[in-house]
Amino acid sequence: MDPTDGRGRRALALPRWLDGPMTSSHLVIGAAGMLLAIGLVMVFSASAIEAALANQPAWRPGVEQLVFAAIGVVALLVAVRLPTAVIRRFVRPAMLAVLVLLLLVAIPGIGTELNGSRAWFDLGFTNFQPSEVAKLVLALWGAHVLALRASYLTVQSLLVPLVPVFLLLCALLMLEPDFGASVTLGLVLCGLLLAAGAPWRVWAGILGAGVAAAAALVVVAPYRMERLTSFLDPEADPTNAGFQAIRGFYALATGGFWGVGLGNSAMKWNLLPEAESDYIFAIIGEELGFLGCLVVVALYGVLAAAGFRIAKRSADRFVQLASVAITVWLVGQAAMNMGYVVGLGPVTGVTLPLISAGGTSLVLTLFIVGLLIRFARSEPAAIEHLRQRESGRLGRLLLPVPPAAVDPVRPRSRRRPAEPRTPRPAAGARTVVRVPPARTSGQPRERAAAPRERRSVPERPRAGESRRQPPARARAAAPDAPRRPR
Repeated sequence: MDPTDGRGRRALALPRWLDGPMTSSHLVIGAAGMLLAIGLVMVFSASAIEAALANQPAWRPGVEQLVFAAIGVVALLVAVRLPTAVIRRFVRPAMLAVLVLLLLVAIPGIGTELNGSRAWFDLGFTNFQPSEVAKLVLALWGAHVLALRASYLTVQSLLVPLVPVFLLLCALLMLEPDFGASVTLGLVLCGLLLAAGAPWRVWAGILGAGVAAAAALVVVAPYRMERLTSFLDPEADPTNAGFQAIRGFYALATGGFWGVGLGNSAMKWNLLPEAESDYIFAIIGEELGFLGCLVVVALYGVLAAAGFRIAKRSADRFVQLASVAITVWLVGQAAMNMGYVVGLGPVTGVTLPLISAGGTSLVLTLFIVGLLIRFARSEPAAIEHLRQRESGRLGRLLLPVPPAAVDPVRPRSRRRPAEPRTPRPAAGARTVVRVPPARTSGQPRERAAAPRERRSVPERPRAGESRRQPPARARAAAPDAPRRPR
C-alpha cells in the first residue's frame, strides 16, 4: 500500500492486521458477537426478578432469549451461504408478501394487540412482528432497484418507486399504530438515498416532509405532542409521560462510573417498565456503569465502520447500497434507543439491536449480520485471499467462498426464450442463397443437403430507374441447381 496520499505527503497507514483482506468480516463477527453476548447476559439479569414476581421460573426469559439466539445463529449461517443473485431474484415477491402481512396484522381478530398497538401475530410459542421484516425487505428491494438504475440514475428514477413504496409501508404501519417502526423504516430510506448519492434538494425535501408529517400526526392525535416533548421536561409529568424517563435517569445515576455490579440492579425490581427490552441500556448503565455503556457504544461504532468499509471495498453496486442501508438502520436504531434512555430524544419504543429481549427482532438482526458477513467475504481482495487459503470441509460447508465479486442476476423463470422470427424480404430486394460446398467423397447425400441461410440484400436501382420504384427483376439462384461435376 502506498504510504503517500498522491501529493508527496505522508498518509495515515493502518497496521496490516487492521487493513487486511478479511478485516471487514472479522470486525462484523467480533462486534456483533460481543453485543450478542452482552445482550444475553443482561436479559438474564434484567428479566429474572420480573419473571419471579409473576410466579414464573426466574431463568425462563433468559432461556427463551438463548433459544432465539440459537435460531438466529442458524439464520446467520443461511445468510452467509446465500448468493447475492438469489437475494435479488426474490426481493420483489418478498415485498408483496410484506405488504400482505402488514394488511393482515392490522385486522382485528388476526393481529394481536399489545401496549395499544396491533403489530404482532400470535404464533403460540412467540409473537411475530412483520414490521421487522419490512425493514429488511425495503433495504434489499431498494438496493436492487437502485442497482438496476445505476447507469441512468436521475432524481426521478431515484425517488420513484422507492419513496411511494416507503410511504405505503408507513401508512400500513400507522394503522397498527407503530410510530417507532415508521421512524426506523425512514432510517432505511435515508441509508439508500445516502448510498445512491442523493442531492441536497432531496434531503431538504425529506426534512420538510418529515416536519409536515409530524405536524399532521400531532393534529390527528394531540397526545403525541406530549409524548414527543416529554423528554424536554420529564419532571412536568412524573407519573405519566415522564415516568419511564425519570426511572431510567435514576438507574444511570445509581450506576456511576463502575456500576453497582452485575445482577445488583434495583430498578429491575418492577420499578422500571420494559427494563429487559426498551430500557435495557439503563440497566447496563446501572449494573456495569459508564464503562459498560462506553463498551456498548464503541461496539456499535465498530459495526458502523465495518459496514461502511464493506460498501467502500465492494465491487457490486447492490452490495454497496444494501450494506449502507443495513448499517444506517442498525446503528441508527441503536442511537435512537440509547438517545431516549439518556434523555436526548423522545421515547419511540425501538429496541436495542442484538441486546434487547425479543424473538423476531433478534433472529432478524442475526440474519442481517449474516448478510453483512456475506457481503464482506465477497470483496475482491477477500475472495482472492480465501482462494489461496486452504480450509477444511466444515469451513467450506459453513463459510463457502463466493464465486465472484459481482454475482450476475438470473431471471426467476427458466422458460426457454422464444426463437426470433425471420424477417420477410423488403420490396425491391433480391434473395441471395448460400449454396453449401460440394459433397466430398464418402459423405452421405443427406448431410450434404444442409439448410440454406437466406438473407435479404437491397438491390441498387439501374440507370434510368427511380430509387422509390422496386427493380424490375430479382435474381434468385435455384435451390436445386445441378452440382458441379467432380
